[in-house]
Amino acid sequence: MPLDWSRALAVVAHPDDLEYGASGAISAWVAGGREVAYVLVTRGEAGIDGIPPVESARVREAEQRASAAAVGVRTVEFLAHRDGVIEPGSALRADLAAAVRRHRPELLITINHHDTWGGRAWNTPDHRVVGRAVLDAAGDAGNRWIFPEQLAAGDLAPWDGVRWVAVAASPRPTHAQPLDDAALERGIASLVEHRAYVSGLGEADPAGYARRLLTDAADAEAPRFGGRRCATFEVFPR
Repeated sequence: MPLDWSRALAVVAHPDDLEYGASGAISAWVAGGREVAYVLVTRGEAGIDGIPPVESARVREAEQRASAAAVGVRTVEFLAHRDGVIEPGSALRADLAAAVRRHRPELLITINHHDTWGGRAWNTPDHRVVGRAVLDAAGDAGNRWIFPEQLAAGDLAPWDGVRWVAVAASPRPTHAQPLDDAALERGIASLVEHRAYVSGLGEADPAGYARRLLTDAADAEAPRFGGRRCATFEVFPR
């Protein structure tokens, strides 16, 4: 992974998206002195079958804040798009461009925008829509004639400083961030914080589930990247 940057912004659809692959890397970057902020496009209100949406949103927002804290991330923001039915288009692009202009990152992070996770495992609409919109936002934010109303008040300015977009959990990884034991443990701890969500998946032991899943994923990528445990990304340079 490129590491000559100081600020990153991670933008994903749901609470828990970053914890399935990216949070260990984020932990390593934060521990190394870099700044990372999170923007969640939804509050995850449609994510737990047994909990009504209003309550689910409250629970999942709290879980995401605790999860971010586990890897050292202090800034967590939530947008107002509807979980499960995020609409592609200019409204979403505008919100993401505003987030990029506000945080001024050099690295943007998102989750798999491809149709599948690899093979025949179909990806969800929210992931596909948000991932593509993040790639677009990297350019939108730097063009003063796109969403110029955001600039009129003087609070925001164009930001053309995004140098890479890193897509976590992509079936086409190009780069990897090595994970030492401490980074992997913090990544596991961040997923464990999503207890209500993981329990809603039918997992009786969230801690054991998180450890198996993330350790196996880091080990599986090791042969392709020098034999080291790692988190992988598909990196798009700008």
